[in-house]
Amino acid sequence: MEEKAVSGVRRVLTLTLGETGCFAIDIFVVREILDFTEITRLPRMPEHMRGVVDVRGQAVPVVDLGVKLGFGPVEQTIHTRIVIVEQTDEQGQVRLIGALTEAVKEVLELDEAGIAPPPSMGMEVENSCIQGISHHDGRFIVLLDTARVFDTDEVQGLAGLVERAAADTQRDAA
Repeated sequence: MEEKAVSGVRRVLTLTLGETGCFAIDIFVVREILDFTEITRLPRMPEHMRGVVDVRGQAVPVVDLGVKLGFGPVEQTIHTRIVIVEQTDEQGQVRLIGALTEAVKEVLELDEAGIAPPPSMGMEVENSCIQGISHHDGRFIVLLDTARVFDTDEVQGLAGLVERAAADTQRDAA
């Protein structure tokens, strides 16, 4: 996705988590949005790692954003979606990671000037995965930093493991 961002405007995909949470991720890291499909569980994974999903023959790790962000597991409904995002690792390699969310709402254009830094809660609160907060149509939208949300040893380790297994399978088939 090599589109150019319009100066002063931020395009985001909004999604819901928890009872009232409206979150957003930068549209330029979104590769595609999938309806909920079977997720293959893997042994000994952390709670927020739901497993892998097949995306056109490629096993893509799926993170439960509800668990990852402290809202509890995403429940499967007709609105549940898996947002496939592109993440670039330290070696410059693009990896796909699925983000399980309760619903995907819309693509919005937010004024960069209207995006405030995360508020101070008066205590040490882990908000390193939050880029900022914006206000749109009478509601707050929390902008997630996908590089930080998905930059954990478990997520990157599983993504690398899945890619190596797929490469081994392709090599063995050849």
